[in-house]
Amino acid sequence: MVTTMERRLGEMLVKENIIRQDDLEKALKKQEEDNTSLGRVIVDMGLASEWEMAAAIGKQLNVPFITLSHYEIDHLVLESIPEEIVRKYKIVPVDKTGDTLTVALSDPSNIYLQDELRLLTKCKIIPVISFESDIMEAINQYYSGSKNQGSKFDEMLKDITDQEQESLPDEENVEFQGEQTQDDDDLSVDVDDAPVIQLVNLVISEAIKAGASDIHVEPYEKTLRLRYRIDGVLQEMTPPPKKFQNAIISRIKILSEMDIAEKRLPQDGRFKARISNRNIDFRVSTCPIAHGEKVVIRILDQNKLKLSLEDLGFETEIRDKFVEYIHKPWGMILITGPTGSGKSTTLYTALSTINDSKKNISTIEDPIEYQIRGINQVQAKPDIGLTFAAGLRSFLRQDPDIIMVGEIRDLETAEIAVRAALTGHLVLSTIHTNDATSTLSRLTDMGVEPFLVTASLLMVIAQRLVRRICGNCKEEFIPTPESLNLAQVPQQEVMKLWRGPGCSNCRGTGYKGRVALYELLVMTERLKELIISGGTASQIKKTAISEGMETLRTAGIKKAFQGLTTIEEVVGITIADDVQEKTGG
Repeated sequence: MVTTMERRLGEMLVKENIIRQDDLEKALKKQEEDNTSLGRVIVDMGLASEWEMAAAIGKQLNVPFITLSHYEIDHLVLESIPEEIVRKYKIVPVDKTGDTLTVALSDPSNIYLQDELRLLTKCKIIPVISFESDIMEAINQYYSGSKNQGSKFDEMLKDITDQEQESLPDEENVEFQGEQTQDDDDLSVDVDDAPVIQLVNLVISEAIKAGASDIHVEPYEKTLRLRYRIDGVLQEMTPPPKKFQNAIISRIKILSEMDIAEKRLPQDGRFKARISNRNIDFRVSTCPIAHGEKVVIRILDQNKLKLSLEDLGFETEIRDKFVEYIHKPWGMILITGPTGSGKSTTLYTALSTINDSKKNISTIEDPIEYQIRGINQVQAKPDIGLTFAAGLRSFLRQDPDIIMVGEIRDLETAEIAVRAALTGHLVLSTIHTNDATSTLSRLTDMGVEPFLVTASLLMVIAQRLVRRICGNCKEEFIPTPESLNLAQVPQQEVMKLWRGPGCSNCRGTGYKGRVALYELLVMTERLKELIISGGTASQIKKTAISEGMETLRTAGIKKAFQGLTTIEEVVGITIADDVQEKTGG
């Protein structure tokens, strides 16, 4: 049965041009057949996105929207509503103050549900809107989750304690290299206890199996939080008990050869382990926070490093141009993008492609993430004076052919790199800018003369990583005009896109793996003249596009049309071209 509230919601969606009147009638008919909410039907039919529905409902009912992943919900609050009710109605209690309970719903227009919750909890119900997918993720995190997974963890701990002499299964065997032992007087659990050792092994091996790039261990007042970064996004995992906090952190610090007695200052370390017959490097960072030390472990799996241009995701034309320029005898090639955008992988792949016994290749990095046979790799150590600039100067006296600098951060490094590029060396490096054309402005802003930039720079590549649609649950759908407008995609008569509704293979996210987007800027004569004459970033960008440069946004839309990623991913990780023109760098 269609309620008055739902009818008003539908009329508002039509009025806001989110859906058409005939689509509304179809949705209302299907809603009556399926006996579910109108908002759910509209999203399932692909007529509007979850974001559009949440915004529309919030506007109609004057209800705020929240992102559940930004909240840490207390277990006492979770216990205020039975799990079967939470799962049945797809709701999550968020906060409880006195006799007032805040509840996240995907459809707060359901006043009957709110009445039922009020009678059940004896509390005043304050509704807030959240995406249904976020609600389900929170339910799985906290409920299948709090009791079931907690008991599984306790069971695992009991098994470990009862069988201290038995090793974990083969896939969880972890052999650490160069391990030292120390004591920590104030630990509630001994750092050398078998449960602690195997807990750390389990956390690490599970991260490897999940394909994580980072492990985050975060202590809070009453809980310990564990998250893995998978495909660039942090995902909550079942955490170890709080009582193991100090012992787990100390165990990691021992493996990383850190000072476990020092808890007031940040520390850095690294260790190696052999997991499932694979040698894996781990880079560890600790930082003191309010309730202990946060630990972040970066996983550097040599087996996952695909040093092949075909595996990077270059379009054929861009790949051919890239190959042509990395084989140039001299000049500078810069790669730009935020942390975690795959710059290092692109650099390592370029070096591997041009690496042979006839060339002397030297790199200065901070840190050295992967070691490549036949290349002289130097670890920067600024605390003793071995900076990027100092390393570069040393390389110029080492008869180099190709030089790779981890990052151009200052004028001194930039000037030496430019001089090296002008004196017969091929220089590869990274720089932090928003897009390829902003790099030109950044170099001149640093103080490098425009004529030196144009004389030395061969190519700039901006790149981003977007999540790839899960191949297991991938499905076609027809996008709404509004979602296409959001991405500034020209309207077409018929257009199908793809999405992943979520499955066990992708942990319910709809994404599995990542694919790279590239924006390639080649220094042409027109661009050189424009830079020397003091052209603006907007003028440089327009000229580059007119000469064939494909922007990150355009590259992302092409990947979406190819069924590799979604419009939402592209919009979330790239800047609209007109915005880039206004903001420049």
